[in-house]
Amino acid sequence: MYAKPIKIQTSLRIEQNSLQDAKKILEEMGMNFSEAVNIFTKMIVAHRGLPFEVKLPDSDTELTQKLKVALEEVAKTERGELKATNARDFLDEL
Repeated sequence: MYAKPIKIQTSLRIEQNSLQDAKKILEEMGMNFSEAVNIFTKMIVAHRGLPFEVKLPDSDTELTQKLKVALEEVAKTERGELKATNARDFLDEL
């Protein structure tokens, strides 16, 4: 015989707009927020971690910007717009 799981009450701090948007989407799917949280919790247990990849967003961070500038400088060199003939000269022209 299957024993009914014991449910507990918890509280979360979630941005108001995100919660409202999520509740609307979940309602369209035929479930409520509590049911979605229960599914998410079970997925964490099943995957022994988050059920999706977590990584830094692809944004224009300082490093990304520097890489974009460096790639553009390489392109300029290939087009003959820069006079650098070695790495030191290349960095000096940056």
